[in-house]
Amino acid sequence: MLRKLTHTAVCLAALVGSITLTSCDRTLMLNDLEAVEDRGELVLLTRNNSACYYEAAHGYAGFEFELARAFAHHLGVKLRTVIVEEEADMVERLLRGEADIAAPGFPFGAPTNRMVNLGPGYLEVHEQVVGRRGGPAILRPEDLNQFQLWVTRNSAGLEQLKALKDRYDTIRWQTLAERTSEEMLHMVWNESVPLTIVESNVLTLNQRYYPELVVHMNLGEPQQLRWAMHPQSRHLHRAVAQWFAQAATQETVKGLVSHYYSHLEDFDYVDIARYRRRIFNLLPKYKNYFEGAADHYGLDWQLIAAQSYQESHWNPRAKSFTGVRGMMMLTLETAKTLGLKNRMAVEDSIYAGTRYMSRLHRLVGTDVTEPDRTLMALAAYNLGYGHLQDARLLARRMGKPDNTWRSLREVLPLLQQKTYYQTLPHGYARGTEAVQYVDRIRTYYQVLNMAVAPDGMRPSGDRLDDAVRSPISALHSFRGPCGVRQVRLRTRNFARLDLELLTAPSGKRLIMDPPT
Repeated sequence: MLRKLTHTAVCLAALVGSITLTSCDRTLMLNDLEAVEDRGELVLLTRNNSACYYEAAHGYAGFEFELARAFAHHLGVKLRTVIVEEEADMVERLLRGEADIAAPGFPFGAPTNRMVNLGPGYLEVHEQVVGRRGGPAILRPEDLNQFQLWVTRNSAGLEQLKALKDRYDTIRWQTLAERTSEEMLHMVWNESVPLTIVESNVLTLNQRYYPELVVHMNLGEPQQLRWAMHPQSRHLHRAVAQWFAQAATQETVKGLVSHYYSHLEDFDYVDIARYRRRIFNLLPKYKNYFEGAADHYGLDWQLIAAQSYQESHWNPRAKSFTGVRGMMMLTLETAKTLGLKNRMAVEDSIYAGTRYMSRLHRLVGTDVTEPDRTLMALAAYNLGYGHLQDARLLARRMGKPDNTWRSLREVLPLLQQKTYYQTLPHGYARGTEAVQYVDRIRTYYQVLNMAVAPDGMRPSGDRLDDAVRSPISALHSFRGPCGVRQVRLRTRNFARLDLELLTAPSGKRLIMDPPT
């Protein structure tokens, strides 16, 4: 990694400091920022994952993508996103002048820091040692001597390991050059490897999918995520620094952190593990009803199923002390307005609840874009449409946009404070509960979405494929994460170890760097 970055720095000419445009009577020199404005686009290098950039149900999303898009909007230009997974490749493209900003969603290592211009820090992350419940017991750094770590080629993470090796010289690790942090988490969860090191922001976004994962420790001091720019992009660098210093930008960052991370803070291992089991054991019993109702009313069946789990845990006879009942936990009054006679009837309850959700979705209105419109409708389902309107009114009074969930998530808890609710038409409401309600449904929805995907979340199990002979007695081969063929081996000391072998489905041979 270091050799490649150093070679890149030596071999590439710095040609993006200025661009020359010739007119009939004069030569005009554009600096790097003016060049961005002149061509009308900001080119972003980032990775394709949950922390950076991905295609969601309602368009492109991702923390890094939205932050860069906000900066592009500030400049009055469009954002063009280019996917580049490797840090060294990002640096190479920056130095060639092929992009303006690199935002990989992890801290840059020291070699990169010496070759690029870094912007202000905007999100604190740790490099974390992650294992699986029931796996290796890691209480102190010296415990890592007993196990091999499996890591990606992220230079910041490798630097932390090398620093640790100076103190504990028997620490060993294997670099999987073509693996991402998310894939490493899947491999630990799937018991393909015992331990890995990933960034805390990536783990936070993925732990709900793999509730058995545990953080054993943080490596080193926390670091800041920063944008990287060409070393001669002085004007762009100044514009970035000034933009991040603005109060409005700080609010934007705060809002993005809230949108992407805050709803994950209430992580409950027992609840998520139980939910995942019920997806496979209980949901099939009701899946046709969710699909039918959602199709009838134009909604997403996985959203309705996730909402129903939050309401009743898919218990048709569920009831609360307030009198709400059934799969969708409807009040008697709401059930009457929907023509529902028996709230305990599974199919009828699901159809009625879905119809009610569809009605609220329409009431929120087309002036609110997705996914905010759906999230607001969920909040209204929990505390009532009148209280949702109160929250929107309060947001406007406070100078906040009333058509984003980001704003309402901050405002809703204020409906419990007398200073605010006594000035609103519908008075007091448990706004904090509504925020938690939406947060949990978002988590349930995302876990369900992954679980019912073609590859699913279910462990691949110990399915025998080809018999593999090895000096260390291979037990069997099987299909691991992403369809990669793996071989499970038992070493002489009976510690289980999974080695990535053969080829990925694409036919590309996996690359493993030599063990360290």
